[in-house]
Amino acid sequence: MIEFDFECLRALGLTPALAAAATTTDTGGHTAALQLMRLTEVHRESVRVHDGVQQHNARAAPRLARALEESETALAVGDWVLTADEAGSTTVHALVPRLTHIARRDADGRRHPVVSNVDTALLVMGLDDDFNPRRLERYLALVHSSGVVPVVVLTKADVVAPAGVAERIAALRSRVSAALDVLAVNATQASAAVALAPYTASGQTLVLLGSSGAGKSTLTNTLLGAATQDTGAVREHDSRGKHTTTTRSLFCLAGGACVVDTPGLRALRPDVDEATLSVAYADVEALALQCRFRDCRHHDEPGCAVREGIDADRLKNFHKLLREARRDTLSIFERQRQVAVWKARTKASRARMKGKGGGG
Repeated sequence: MIEFDFECLRALGLTPALAAAATTTDTGGHTAALQLMRLTEVHRESVRVHDGVQQHNARAAPRLARALEESETALAVGDWVLTADEAGSTTVHALVPRLTHIARRDADGRRHPVVSNVDTALLVMGLDDDFNPRRLERYLALVHSSGVVPVVVLTKADVVAPAGVAERIAALRSRVSAALDVLAVNATQASAAVALAPYTASGQTLVLLGSSGAGKSTLTNTLLGAATQDTGAVREHDSRGKHTTTTRSLFCLAGGACVVDTPGLRALRPDVDEATLSVAYADVEALALQCRFRDCRHHDEPGCAVREGIDADRLKNFHKLLREARRDTLSIFERQRQVAVWKARTKASRARMKGKGGGG
């Protein structure tokens, strides 16, 4: 049996679809009563869950931990879980199927959850030296793979002249979809919360993603109307922060929405395949139909419409993401063969250079 008060949990983002999913979740044969809660923080050995009234420290049951590991995933902030009170402690026994999920990969191709069950991803980027269209495209690729709606939020509009703000927005518009919302705000002012009101309606959950120092925690505090999250200064020479936020945390807004603040990602490698990447780079796919050769790779082939019509830096970013996506789909044996080929080529190149040197 699963127990929950829909009205009580609605302030945490519970929707009819999630409630229905919870009632049919596989509990692994657990027969005792289970309570529906939302996961608000993930730590190394434990998690924090909210029952609609208060938060609790909890641990995943061994069976659930094994099942998640076998599925190459883990519990994430925003997950809805089924818990039980056992001997005075809370145990997570089951994960409610996620409606949306954002994950990234590390350098070895391993998948790492970022956040679950969010409706909107605010991609936060400063208008100071944090401004980086190539990095923003990576965040867009990360979000496109999840079914979450992306919104670009350019912070620190108060430190850049209006002409500079317009220039940087135009630079982004030349590289991203015209349907993508792009907002410029001063994250310290209440006007920022007003600008974001369309995305913070009751029952909505949004996540803030961006580099350290972009203003995510400042924006979180403005949305909450209180200095809940620690904020810190940025370095003058590059406008980067010091990872003041160290864990992902879910907060409830007064209007009934939820917001997840996140630390800056040191390694931003989207968990995408080629099909998903083609959605994020729909302009490349559209122009590819006009290339002279059907198998054009958009490198140095003659008559390439993509090279002629796409910003060179955006195309370079596309090629890099495409290589990463293809590498992530290789099996362990294919990766081993690929590494062996690279090593052989490197060894042959060194031998040729050595031969040239000896011949002189």
